Amino acid sequence: MKRALLIDDDAIYLQTLRRALERRKYEVATASCAEQALRQAECFHPDFALLDLKLGQESGLNLIAPLKEAQSTLVIILVTGYASVATAVEAMKRGADNYLMKPVSIPMILKTVGGEVLNESIAEQLPMTPLRRVEWEHIQQAMVDTDGNISAAARLLGMHRRTLQRKLTKRPSPKKIIPAE
Repeated sequence: MKRALLIDDDAIYLQTLRRALERRKYEVATASCAEQALRQAECFHPDFALLDLKLGQESGLNLIAPLKEAQSTLVIILVTGYASVATAVEAMKRGADNYLMKPVSIPMILKTVGGEVLNESIAEQLPMTPLRRVEWEHIQQAMVDTDGNISAAARLLGMHRRTLQRKLTKRPSPKKIIPAE
């Protein structure tokens, strides 16, 4: 059984990825900070690590070398919602094996680590997560970050409080959600 280490400070994103990988028979460990990630890498011995560029106030770039030291065969994929050529180059210089832009699908992750061979025509036809769903998850994360305070979440998201309240009443239908695998 293959093992995956997921390192991200977004609890909802970690939970979604974890469930999708476990459905594909992967053993999964998660970490939300550098310290936890290093402990998991040493104890859990994952085959690959999915590492977020931003870990709260820390940078995932600073975690690449220590992860490689903890386990030299570890395949590290850096993922970010803030992609740039500069960070991609820096990640590769520091030892990352690949660099992907969020939101990234499970098939793309597995294709990147070589865990599954996908038929190219099928991979090209994989739908992306609908924008409404991405927005909903982003709003939910802002609500968690502000302990449910709608006014604070609206400020964090850069929108009017009433707009946020309207969006909160329009939860995306489960039938329209495309699974993460």
